[in-house]
Amino acid sequence: MPVAVAFERFAPERHTWVFGFACLAIIPLAGLMGRATEQLAERAGEGIGGLLSATFGNAAEMIIAAVALHRGLIPVVKASLTGSIVGNVLLVLGASVLGGGLKHPHQKFNATAARSQATMLILAAIGLIAPAAFHHLAGRGALLAEGRLSLDISLVLLATYVCGLVFSLVTHRTLFAGEGHAHRSAAGRPWPLSRTIATLLAATGLIAWMSEILVGAVEETAQALGMTEVFVGVIVVAIVGNAAENSTAILAALRNRMDLSVAIAVGSSVQIAIFVAPVLVLLSYVIAPQPMDLVFTIPEVLAVSLAVVVASQIAGDGESNWLEGAQLLAVYAILALVFFFLPA
Repeated sequence: MPVAVAFERFAPERHTWVFGFACLAIIPLAGLMGRATEQLAERAGEGIGGLLSATFGNAAEMIIAAVALHRGLIPVVKASLTGSIVGNVLLVLGASVLGGGLKHPHQKFNATAARSQATMLILAAIGLIAPAAFHHLAGRGALLAEGRLSLDISLVLLATYVCGLVFSLVTHRTLFAGEGHAHRSAAGRPWPLSRTIATLLAATGLIAWMSEILVGAVEETAQALGMTEVFVGVIVVAIVGNAAENSTAILAALRNRMDLSVAIAVGSSVQIAIFVAPVLVLLSYVIAPQPMDLVFTIPEVLAVSLAVVVASQIAGDGESNWLEGAQLLAVYAILALVFFFLPA
């Protein structure tokens, strides 16, 4: 953090260094946020704990996207959303399944909860495919209606997200209970609630500060490194923002707590797609130079769709092994290569 601030203040023309140190600063901050949310998960059980971990874990992505939105970098925002969805269901879940599978040859998790989240992911893919299809099929007349269509779809997605919360936390909460309390001793001595909340607030504020620095150097860094803004958003920014989910989900898998690990990885993607993205659309009418729509590029839509299909196949049976984790990571690597070689 001090190095990132020093470069941003005294050598702002060194954009690549500013961007790099801001990324490095966010990763441990997000990890610290992940540790604090894991403490909350210990108190609340696997279902609610996974939701809390996903929610606070997504705070970094939300902050980065909001800062970029305020600066009018809408393609970077969309790319970071795509990267977060794909990164959570392929990179985070893949690393968790691989790491947990190498330590525990056969792991099980709540198939009902996983299938419910997978269905939400399919809904999220539809929410991205429909505006893109409308954009490419409706012709020039579509341009005038795309903003309103995106706004209406955002409201539908938000309503569905609320329904999902009621289903998992109220009417069918026993299906998502998991067995978190049986593993509580493995997580070490619990933090006092005051320390947990203070850590969350401090980490969130510092991440917001570093995100402002990071976003300010995105365009110049992409040009200097010969990368497109889409690749930086989909891969680099998303990996940085996913640091909290990575650390928390992988640690949970290594402790054989796959219910929590799957809830974090898949639940984070669901939150990004049907909560964070619609909220950013609504927020763009207030803080952005121009409103944001849900019309993603064809490569972004294909990446999300393929990630959802693969993750749904693996999460549907309630069992996992290390090979499935390697397969998820392989799909992520293929998509990353596609975005890297994609022309600007």
